[in-house]
Amino acid sequence: MIYRKYLKRLFDIIGSCIFLVILSPILFIIGVAVRIKLGAPIIYVQERPGYQEKIFNLYKFRSMKEAKDKEGKDLSDEERLTSFGKKLRASSLDELPELINILKGDMSFVGPRPLLVEYLPRYNEKHRHRHDVRPGLTGYAQVIGRNSLSWEEKFDLDIEYVSETNFLFDLEILGKTIIKVLKKDGIAGADSETMTRFTGYDER
Repeated sequence: MIYRKYLKRLFDIIGSCIFLVILSPILFIIGVAVRIKLGAPIIYVQERPGYQEKIFNLYKFRSMKEAKDKEGKDLSDEERLTSFGKKLRASSLDELPELINILKGDMSFVGPRPLLVEYLPRYNEKHRHRHDVRPGLTGYAQVIGRNSLSWEEKFDLDIEYVSETNFLFDLEILGKTIIKVLKKDGIAGADSETMTRFTGYDER
């Protein structure tokens, strides 16, 4: 399909360049706020599997403080997530550095959310196909139910997107994402650090 093979990537390049320029003042302000509230580094980097399970570095604004217990181990995610970090995530502004991932070709504007590398051996054969397309800044599962869905339901929606990828479908998902952001219903998907981890299909 022409859109999937050529135009989708072209739109990603053009769109990410435009948004990086337009949003540069906001990116700067958020960066300064993160530096003041949480210190350095400003950007949180974590390895995620992308297209064909190729590992890439995903960029986000940092939302958790560095805090350790008496034994020198990191405190739980919930304990390290500050009120500032919660607001940043709720607004989805912590996701903006992923525009760089889109420009680089690691990600697309729309696609299955890039999850943790440790999940790779846990997918069944059907759900491994969620990596047949580039992961997205937002996705079908995120606009349908986000955290109200089980892992298997989210993965099924990812596969449905992979099978049905087209220009109008992407526009629909982007439109629903904008509405969710305006309603302050974050688009961050099941990759959030404070989400219950996917341990397998017998978890429910």
